[in-house]
Amino acid sequence: MTLWPVPLLGDAPDAGFPDPGACRHPDGLVAVGGDLSTERLLDAYRNGIFPWYEAEGPILWWSPDPRAVLVPGHVHVPKRLARTLRQGRHEITVDGAFETVIEACAERRDEGTWITPGMLRAYTGLHEAGNAHSLEIWMDGELAGGVYGVAVGAMFYAESKVHVRRDASKIALVELMRHLERRGYLLCDCQLWNPHLEQFNVRMIDRGDFLRLVRHAVARPSPGFADAADRS
Repeated sequence: MTLWPVPLLGDAPDAGFPDPGACRHPDGLVAVGGDLSTERLLDAYRNGIFPWYEAEGPILWWSPDPRAVLVPGHVHVPKRLARTLRQGRHEITVDGAFETVIEACAERRDEGTWITPGMLRAYTGLHEAGNAHSLEIWMDGELAGGVYGVAVGAMFYAESKVHVRRDASKIALVELMRHLERRGYLLCDCQLWNPHLEQFNVRMIDRGDFLRLVRHAVARPSPGFADAADRS
């Protein structure tokens, strides 16, 4: 068995991350430890790194290679889903129910969840700081699905989505991408490939190219995520 040396993060809030471009771990594990303070999370996302770990273990920080991304304006919408969207039976809000969405994402995982209580608190803090956002899908006055993630500059990191009604998480993803396109975001990170993303024209790019795109996107002024009208 090969042992891969992984840097340990210091406890100081300003302890920086190692260069993810130099990561040699086969799964993209960049560092271990630290905390989930707003400052550290934003530093991670500015460098193309995200946390993903189990409640009983240490905090693990990742930058996988290759990276799954969706490009606003270049998302494929399957025919059946396009018909559903045209029916207009759903309503959309942005940042209208962030805590409800992230809590639903944490609960609706038959195989377990990586959204630990600590993650819930941390991302709620990011939301209160204006960096984490949600898009909600409503049907018949009830939350049918949603997605949440983190915005840094013109970069959006989609973290998790959930559905209560059929196709509502897919609707949420498509509406999120349309929203990002209208706002002027350059890229939406989806972290890892999965069959669900394949139908939406997900692109796999190597880590070096991804990190260059991240540096460009996070250096752009923030296009903002929600206006008052979006929340109602």
